[in-house]
Amino acid sequence: MSLSSTPDGVSVAPRHIRFDIADELKTLWHGNDAFRTAFFNALSLQFPDGEQQFINAVRLYRDQIDDPKLSEEIRGFIGQEALHSREHKHYNEGLKARGYDIDGLDARFRKHMEWVGRLPPSRQLAGTCGAEHYTAVLANAILRNPQWMEGATPAMKELWRWHAIEETEHKAVAFDVYRHCVGDERLRRLVFLFVTFNFFKYTFLNTCSLLKTEGKLWSLRTWMGGIGFLWGKPGVLRHCLPDFLAYFRKGFHPWQQDNRELLESSLSELDRTYSKAS
Repeated sequence: MSLSSTPDGVSVAPRHIRFDIADELKTLWHGNDAFRTAFFNALSLQFPDGEQQFINAVRLYRDQIDDPKLSEEIRGFIGQEALHSREHKHYNEGLKARGYDIDGLDARFRKHMEWVGRLPPSRQLAGTCGAEHYTAVLANAILRNPQWMEGATPAMKELWRWHAIEETEHKAVAFDVYRHCVGDERLRRLVFLFVTFNFFKYTFLNTCSLLKTEGKLWSLRTWMGGIGFLWGKPGVLRHCLPDFLAYFRKGFHPWQQDNRELLESSLSELDRTYSKAS
């Protein structure tokens, strides 16, 4: 019996797509809305170093996996995350043109990730599983609710859709490695608490830093709109909260949220876009 739980028909393989978004990053690309643009940019700032750490954590256990299917998915996971890291590195570099202190924000987060990289391997892998849960839930929500990206420029919509598709495809790879090589449920849940704190901490700090540069940090109107976006209507985080908390369930597994049909339809849209461009 395979150690992999990735369903048949779901392929974990990297897509070598490049996004030309430099000009768009000079603008408030999400409908000229300062908060929405800052929120997504704040997420992007965590990806290059964060996803490199995910790769490092899985590699620590790679030699313990002798199942051909899961081994192939580990290769695909590493390839996908490496490309995400590359594209978001370009993304973050592009933000400098608008005057953001990206080097300072990167240094702050990199210091945290260097600390994570010194933790015992089991904790690093547990942390990767927790962080991958956040990205998978957000990916599912973005794909299921395209109206959340209404007003965003076409290229930015495509970048976030591409990232969301691949996060969905590989959402269980690190989890399956953890389940086979570590399997400590208490550790999995405990580390998720720390991941939760740091995920929201750095997203909030980055959002504030970007809004400060825009002169919107103390704008009540900006924050009221942002609170509505996250917790009111449409309520991005409000809608995601039950799925976030599902991670604490006994016997939880990422593919208990079976969104293969959504993944298939999203892939069709992505393929149509890039077949036209090629």
